[in-house]
Amino acid sequence: MTAPAAISAATASQERLARLRELSAETRIAIVNTITGPRMGHIGGDFSVTDILVTLFFGVMRYRATEPDWDARDRFILSKGHCSAALYSVLARAGYFEPDLLGRFMAPLSPLNGHPNRRKVRGVEANTGPLGHGLPIGVGCATGARIAGADWRTYVVLGDGELQEGSNWEAAMYAGHRGLSSLTAIVDRNRLQQGAGTEATNTLDPLDAKWRAFGWEVLEVDGHDHAALLAAFEAPPAGKPRCVIANTIKGKGVSFIENRVEWHHKVPSVEQTKQALAELAAR
Repeated sequence: MTAPAAISAATASQERLARLRELSAETRIAIVNTITGPRMGHIGGDFSVTDILVTLFFGVMRYRATEPDWDARDRFILSKGHCSAALYSVLARAGYFEPDLLGRFMAPLSPLNGHPNRRKVRGVEANTGPLGHGLPIGVGCATGARIAGADWRTYVVLGDGELQEGSNWEAAMYAGHRGLSSLTAIVDRNRLQQGAGTEATNTLDPLDAKWRAFGWEVLEVDGHDHAALLAAFEAPPAGKPRCVIANTIKGKGVSFIENRVEWHHKVPSVEQTKQALAELAAR
């Protein structure tokens, strides 16, 4: 399977945008069903990042699910690897593996670990889990593309709390210095991390100014608006790496989960699962 052709926000039809919204709704339902079996996961972050992943995989990126090592593919790295249920749900929908495998999420000997493993799951570009590793790997991918004279792009999704890891800023400094324009970092800016808000834990704002100071182009968008995301991902090259600050809601889509810090890794009860699925189906 090859990814659908990228959609320009200026010309994207309402039908295509409606399809992306539909895929996001289906992905959130898949996430709920995926994590309720093992009763483990990170549903809040899964839901905040869903629209970003859906837009990238079904509106922007170039790939072949039946040929995951295709040389010309765009590279995608989920640096916030604890949100693997969202990634697996999208990969299954994209054709990398059968959706039935989601039922084995975090089961003994299952390839669908709590954190993505490229040796076990087709479509996973890099092993992630310990935070702060994805962007350095993405910088390596973008550097490799430049050396090879290749036109594929690299996309890295980071959590905002993850930016408290210094390795991100070392990678950002290098990418800015080298002008790695094929690299896009997307910050899932939901403002919550395990146990507290990001600003209460270690202030990140003004986040846009920090990225610009490291030589990056910065675009700030609503991370749940597919058209805005498409416009940011497909904006004309600026000769430098691009950071998309995607303002999101942790737990987006389910009323009792949205913006609640305890849902970083809380799992819905049986009754809560029914309510969550009902709310998602009604959207």
